Amino acid sequence: MIIFSNISNKLVVGLGVACLFVAGCCARSEADGVLTGQAAFTDYTQEAPGVRRKITVQDLPKPFQTESAKNQPKIVKRPDNAWPKCPPGFKVDLYATNLNNPRCIRIAPNGDLFVAESAPGRIKVLRGIASDGTAAETHVFATGLRQPFGIAFYPLGPSPKWVYVANTDSLERFPYKNGDVEASGAQEEIANDIPGGGRLAGGGHWTRDIAFSKDGTRLFVSVGSRSNVDDVDTHPQEFHRANVLEYTPGGKFVNIYASGIRNAVGIAVNPITGQLWGSVNERDALGDNLVPDYITHFEENGFYGWPWYYMGSNQDPRHKGKHPELIGKVIVPDVLLQPHNASLEMVFYDGKQFPKEYVGDAFASEHGSWNRAKRTGYEVIRVPLQNGKADGTYEDFITGFTTDDGDVWGRPVGVAVAKDGSLFISDDASGSIWRVSYVGKN
Repeated sequence: MIIFSNISNKLVVGLGVACLFVAGCCARSEADGVLTGQAAFTDYTQEAPGVRRKITVQDLPKPFQTESAKNQPKIVKRPDNAWPKCPPGFKVDLYATNLNNPRCIRIAPNGDLFVAESAPGRIKVLRGIASDGTAAETHVFATGLRQPFGIAFYPLGPSPKWVYVANTDSLERFPYKNGDVEASGAQEEIANDIPGGGRLAGGGHWTRDIAFSKDGTRLFVSVGSRSNVDDVDTHPQEFHRANVLEYTPGGKFVNIYASGIRNAVGIAVNPITGQLWGSVNERDALGDNLVPDYITHFEENGFYGWPWYYMGSNQDPRHKGKHPELIGKVIVPDVLLQPHNASLEMVFYDGKQFPKEYVGDAFASEHGSWNRAKRTGYEVIRVPLQNGKADGTYEDFITGFTTDDGDVWGRPVGVAVAKDGSLFISDDASGSIWRVSYVGKN
């Protein structure tokens, strides 16, 4: 292993929008087929619930086929007539507003929603649903954290004793019992050897997600790279970065679980197979349609290419000739996404509210990025799985976070399955949390 067109006819109900199956709805059915080849590389104007894509390694252009774009989004207030778009039979409600940089969200065993407000260093707890569809209660669980992101409950099961929180440079845990809305005791720092990022320490990617193995014996921590493509052989700042690290539940470092992963912002354990999966941001500056972001299961001791290779044995020209011994050893991810989507958090659907064909599928948030001339992302996607395995396709699920002229009012980050089977989505552009529920086709 190397270490190193708008959907029309929306029914507004209170704060929600139900998407009805009517003539003129642009959500595609499977009978319409899957966008493949060059047709799969689109922009936000061609994103709509139900549109499916499949991108393969053979579809990728050569490096520098287009110039590297600088296309930062203009973030605007949500227009009065704007609302997330959903597939037929689903409804979107505005669950919470006025949050400060809501990022990762996780559901406690009792159904409470834990939210990491990363910029102010705070964890909040949202509980219940009021008559208008919003959270019935909001509480501050903990403050004084350093760019907190990942949240996990331990031991696994109905009665955890701890809430784990990943700062950008450490692992913390708080005493917890079901129903706690504020920490009942002092936080305990169990690991301080995680490379820090962002404005606080080290620079580069700062999010740190965490997940426990299915048997609860292993704690996985995702750590993004400090740079875009710095060679880890010569840049000591990349030590233990661009990897998924393994710790014990007590905070002792075990090893590098998987490597060459530029930035696995979201990780999750597949409840069917027990495999660790990740939602990964790939590198920039090779052109509009390179390199695809991806969603994949991680092989233990697997190597995924960064920084020397990508999508198998395709060498990054900025590292020409380096590490020829890796040719044929770089794992190709399961699902290739549009490049520069900025795929963030992911979750497996284990609820009972959505139609049965959704059970076991993955959902992932696409935050949107800057390194593409045609804006893409700004949506939540669905990754169909059969017995825990992907066929390479993915589907637009919740879209509509951009205006017609390309400005952005919403940027999905966190995704979590509620106890009632609905899906929560955090949005750090509007400071909101959205709730997606299934109401049945009319």
